[in-house]
Amino acid sequence: MPDLIKFSRRSVMFMPLALAACKGAARVFNLSGLTMGTTYNVVAIEPSGGAVEADVKTAIDAALAEVNQQMSNWDPKSEISRFNASASTEAVSITPALAHVMKAADSVHAASDGRFDTTMGPLIELWGFGAPGAQSMPNDAEVAQTLASVGHNNTISVDGDMLQKKQTGAQVYLAAIGKGYGADRVGQALEAFGITDYMVEIGGDIYASGRNPNGLPWQIGIETPATLNNAVFDVVGISGLGLASSGDYRNYFEKDGERYSHVIDPATGKPITHRTASATVLAENGMLADAWATAMLILGRERGLEVAAAHDVAVLFVERDTDAASLQFKSAASDAFKRLSA
Repeated sequence: MPDLIKFSRRSVMFMPLALAACKGAARVFNLSGLTMGTTYNVVAIEPSGGAVEADVKTAIDAALAEVNQQMSNWDPKSEISRFNASASTEAVSITPALAHVMKAADSVHAASDGRFDTTMGPLIELWGFGAPGAQSMPNDAEVAQTLASVGHNNTISVDGDMLQKKQTGAQVYLAAIGKGYGADRVGQALEAFGITDYMVEIGGDIYASGRNPNGLPWQIGIETPATLNNAVFDVVGISGLGLASSGDYRNYFEKDGERYSHVIDPATGKPITHRTASATVLAENGMLADAWATAMLILGRERGLEVAAAHDVAVLFVERDTDAASLQFKSAASDAFKRLSA
């Protein structure tokens, strides 16, 4: 099997990689660090011998620091945190980068039956998934009340480089699109050094360009969506594509024999209940792969394949064979996924 990179949304495990060797006269850089509350890993093939590894690392960290300054919900001084903290309903000017991400979020929201929604933070908090160990069981009245206070179309609007609250308490959370965008930005930083063969991974979201050190498309292992299983379900070779996977099997709680996932459906305000355990998306960049993976998991296989056909989304669904927790899974792929992963 070719050298393999195995990932999940919450963890990335690099299988034994022969990356110390050179590709011809080129050098292979293996760079890693912390960002966005998670880790990043970069494998880059430097073709000319002109780049200094320390300089490449500095450029990567600078690109990610800028993304955090614009989009981090954990940094109270970030651009999006300052927007969230304001009670004003006046339109405010935002940076081109944030406008780019918000417009992408808007487009995926519209195309996905509203299932991708950056304003769902209050519902996530209501169900106790905002902090470890804080899970709770809200009643229907609490869910309905909170659901009325969120919603992309109900609470915010994006127009050019202007972002506006329609409700004073509106909040924007970019965790389901920001890491993918960060991977794209790292790719741009690498290309400024003339590096075109690289793989960038941030918290499980990936953008890959060119070929790996063995001259093949980057081989990415899609994890089997089982809590206690680290097996590879499938392998996809990618080049010039973003890849993201979203699953319901890492962050959940159980109460009275029922399983409650951290993935909240904007249509109901409640955790998803269908059998789809994970959705993996290939897209032209990491940002769109990130957003669509979340949307497709919420939609589930049946409706998800219909939306994928209508919008040419490359998605692979993995679902449980039975209602019970099981290690038996089956998959279904959209036509676009079959085409891109062939």
